Amino acid sequence: MSGYPAVYLPWARLKYPGPSPQVISSQTGLVIDGYTRSATTFAVHAFQLSQEQPVRLAHHLHASAQLLTAARRGVPALALIREPRGAILSQLIREPKKELRDALAAYSRFYIRLLPYRGSFVVGEFKEVTHDFGAVIRRLNAHFGTSFAEFVHTETNMRECFDLIKLRGTGSPTLLGFESGTVSRDQLRRELPALARRPMLDAEEAWIPSGNRERAKAALDEQWRRPSLARLRDRAAQAYQEFLAG
Repeated sequence: MSGYPAVYLPWARLKYPGPSPQVISSQTGLVIDGYTRSATTFAVHAFQLSQEQPVRLAHHLHASAQLLTAARRGVPALALIREPRGAILSQLIREPKKELRDALAAYSRFYIRLLPYRGSFVVGEFKEVTHDFGAVIRRLNAHFGTSFAEFVHTETNMRECFDLIKLRGTGSPTLLGFESGTVSRDQLRRELPALARRPMLDAEEAWIPSGNRERAKAALDEQWRRPSLARLRDRAAQAYQEFLAG
């Protein structure tokens, strides 16, 4: 269902009334989305921290319908992608009830569905997004004729970005509104002391890299390498390569 906008988006608007995730609308200035665990949270925070004025973002649906709609409407869109093993094993740690077989199939479906529209997106690969996001924003501006400010990977900027991501587990409407562009950077910064005192509703390490998560991924490696999953692994790898190649 998540690949079919006419069916999925009305349902998503009911399930996600805001402030985050955010469904594409007539107010959307940019879509940032991709398969889950592909640096969406980092990209959203790094992008908004770079802008003098907040930009209305549609983000975090992890549904191809969101990006398909952006392509059909001509809305600027950044499609995020991560190599299958990294994305899917991270997903299984975050969603332990998810079957590896189902996740492999969902990953392939997500990007295969988008392939006919590939020219309508700028693609951000996980490693580039997390290490040189300014270059990704530069490509967005060149492709869509926008003038978004570029993120600079300084130690200070990275620390601020990850400090905010750690607070995502509080469920703060201010922080989530900042993600979607309804709360300004200055307003968020003013409210940070109070925000930091809020209780965590979700584990902070679910949103940022951690040694525990890397060890858990290593423990899943035997399951990943099962011969019975070879065809699904190959299909996911092919979808990854074809989407990157455009």
